[in-house]
Amino acid sequence: MAWYAYCITEQKAFLGSARSRRPFPVDGLNGVRGSQVFAYPSGELAVIVSEYMPGELNQQAVIEHARVVSDCFRNTTVLPFRFGTVFDTDEALRRAIRSNRKAFTDSVSRLKGKAEMHLKLVVKDGSLREAMNDIELPSSVGGEYLCRLREKAARHRERQTKARALSVQVNKLFHPLQEEVSCRKNDTGGMLIDIAHLIDEKAVERYQNSYSSAARQLKNCEILISGPWPPYHFMPGKLRTPGSTNS
Repeated sequence: MAWYAYCITEQKAFLGSARSRRPFPVDGLNGVRGSQVFAYPSGELAVIVSEYMPGELNQQAVIEHARVVSDCFRNTTVLPFRFGTVFDTDEALRRAIRSNRKAFTDSVSRLKGKAEMHLKLVVKDGSLREAMNDIELPSSVGGEYLCRLREKAARHRERQTKARALSVQVNKLFHPLQEEVSCRKNDTGGMLIDIAHLIDEKAVERYQNSYSSAARQLKNCEILISGPWPPYHFMPGKLRTPGSTNS
């Protein structure tokens, strides 16, 4: 049987001190295309899955995937799988957990009681507009190519320097446990900085209350805040998941 995977969590979140060796249904939770959601036990862990029937995974399936992960996150620590992760057989699912058991177990312990918050900073500084315009390199190699290459590198450094300076300022305002930062050009040609912060769940209200102070200090930025979310950006790296596919 093929399984569609949503996330990994602790088996005790559903059974308490009891243990199961076979998949058991998670009451009141439906997954992609309305399918029944199961907890597939593996030692202390459980993989949240539903039976997978081949077919298109559309935008509605993205929403359903996120809803299952979020519903589980309300009650326990979760390690989300990427949307579209499918294990072709029971053995493939079991091998994937065995291959990464230490990483999964350590991550559940590390992320217990933690949540992810998102910040989007739209930089309004007009002086950055030129820096956000990328340089097209000539097709032929020569003096012009090297000149454009240096200019391209200089603009990249300028963007990264500004993004780092803002992320340091934001870090001091919000005091996260960890952060992930990315920078890109937005639709209007300006700079958009995406920041994911890992925080204690008990600190969510304090974190949200820091918004007003941040808005006053970051005068050249529009700030959008959302969360708490499952820790999508703080999963363990370089996992081996034999037998899994992304549909």
